[in-house]
Amino acid sequence: MHTDSGKRYGRDVLAGDWRRPRKGTVREVPLEHGLVLESADEGFCGAVVGWDKRTVTLEDRNGRHRVFDLEPAAFLVDGTPVTAVRPAAAPAGPLRSASGSVAVRGARSKVARESRIYVEGVHDAELVERIWGHDLRVEGVVVEYLEGVDHLPDIVAEFGPGPERRLGVLVDHLVPGSKESRIAERVRSPHVLVTGHPFVDIWQAVKPSVLGFAAWPEVPRGVPWKEGVLRALGSSEEPGEAWRRILASVRSYADLEPELLGRVEEIIDFVTAPQGVKD
Repeated sequence: MHTDSGKRYGRDVLAGDWRRPRKGTVREVPLEHGLVLESADEGFCGAVVGWDKRTVTLEDRNGRHRVFDLEPAAFLVDGTPVTAVRPAAAPAGPLRSASGSVAVRGARSKVARESRIYVEGVHDAELVERIWGHDLRVEGVVVEYLEGVDHLPDIVAEFGPGPERRLGVLVDHLVPGSKESRIAERVRSPHVLVTGHPFVDIWQAVKPSVLGFAAWPEVPRGVPWKEGVLRALGSSEEPGEAWRRILASVRSYADLEPELLGRVEEIIDFVTAPQGVKD
């Protein structure tokens, strides 16, 4: 670790009163289906599923709906207060979800498939929901988390994968020779797809430029990664608080590294493939 990390990254780059509007007019954001908003007062985060003259309805990752008044600076986008307003006119082209796919207007969540997607932890699940939540609700796919890759063999055995019951797993730091790669080999099956990204932690899948710095710092072996990163960035936040800031900065697939995008799309294709399709 370089001793001049404070100079390289500045002081407390993830800190500050991020909920307070900066001086000047708060930006107006036209409502659209699939737009992710966070209530500035209550912290409820969800995708826009409808609106009327005075209110907007949001749906969170668990399918819960909340109605909020369309008041000035009532929501956060990218961690910045905004005023959500009704669109002036219908969009010229098809609406896009955060993943870049064509959004399905008025789509209701399908009855959940038997197939499932597992990710390593809650942060991974929240990021997948942030970008692919609309797509997964349309397809009826549930995302759960492992609470550590060590639990994967037991979860696969209990799940009982088969031709109509596929399991897709996204693993952090899946590189040759790693513990993660050895565990993945143990559960190899035509009905199980274990793939992953090369990053030590899902935080690194967020492009650092989105957060205002050039590169994620390197952390020495033996130092907890999240704590080491925050220390190098000069941030005094706790990891949970920092993650909420990072997640709020992610608006679409363009804010994520391609090494993650390709793997998640691969898993979604695998678990939603028509029955009888051979891999």
